[in-house]
Amino acid sequence: MNELAEIEGAQASDAIGRSARAQVESGPLKAKARWQVLFSVPLALVIALALHWSVAKRESPGETDLYAYFFLGGLLVASVGAAALQTLWSGLREWMRAACPLIAVAVFFLAGWELATSGLRWLPMPYFPGPAAVLASMINDREVLFDCTCHSLLLLVCGYALGVASGLFSGVCIGWFPQARYWGMPVLKIVGPIPATAWIPLAMVLSPSATFSAVAMIALAVWFPVTMLTASGVSNTPASYLDVARTLGAGRAYLIFRVAIPAAMPSIFIGLFMGLGASFLTLVVAETVGVKSGLGWYVSWAQGWAEYGKVYGALVIMAAFFSTIMTALFKVRDRVLVWQKGVIKW
Repeated sequence: MNELAEIEGAQASDAIGRSARAQVESGPLKAKARWQVLFSVPLALVIALALHWSVAKRESPGETDLYAYFFLGGLLVASVGAAALQTLWSGLREWMRAACPLIAVAVFFLAGWELATSGLRWLPMPYFPGPAAVLASMINDREVLFDCTCHSLLLLVCGYALGVASGLFSGVCIGWFPQARYWGMPVLKIVGPIPATAWIPLAMVLSPSATFSAVAMIALAVWFPVTMLTASGVSNTPASYLDVARTLGAGRAYLIFRVAIPAAMPSIFIGLFMGLGASFLTLVVAETVGVKSGLGWYVSWAQGWAEYGKVYGALVIMAAFFSTIMTALFKVRDRVLVWQKGVIKW
């Protein structure tokens, strides 16, 4: 009885402790931390504006007005409005709690960038323009940048889709059929490790057009990791899965498409992510060599004219462009591998 009483007392103490912690977290301390986080972005923007106005005399008036009033000022108004609106919208409140620290750090980075370039001139011009000059270059060349982004997206989608399709087919064949593995693995080991960009001279000679060669090189860059990870996942399908399916009368097609491929999906998605990273690199390099449009071509063209504001503007668009595609692939993976939630943490 004494032991039982001690156990019940310990459980009651633990419950009281959890209740007290919950009250603290949901009380004034949590509210105070929430408001500090929510207003970190407006505070960072006010500091960035003050710093910008202190060094604005060294920049052209057009760049100053565009960066200060439209960009920083617009963000300041939006952040204050969002901080007020989050009291009525729980979804916005949760998003701001997670995103506000990152946004505040990004604003401080812009302020430090402007201080090091336009303010103190620590970085030599014209190689390191300030954020105001980069924003002005992006606005002035918005039509060209939009056209280049569309061309890059078309090349990337075509090359990545071709590489994924061929990689899945060859990976399943190599992972399932012994004959395909015997003949395919040596080719994979010899051709796969060669960087796709090393085939540029040969592609320019054999290809009928620069666009076709760019698509082919992107597909080759994607093909190797997708094939390797797909073959590994299919060949390592647990034997118990296959034995149960055979016992229930499953044929070869069912074993491949309903057992082996679903079991290999985690490995396949790793290959898709690796191929996506390789496709970004190959896309930029291919556009600097033969393609007459695209973000990589724009960077090479702007660098040739020493327009480094345009170079950094294109890099900003590349970062947003590639990050959006990567995020979309993450969403697809979470939807397909929903059964792994709580089992494997990505």
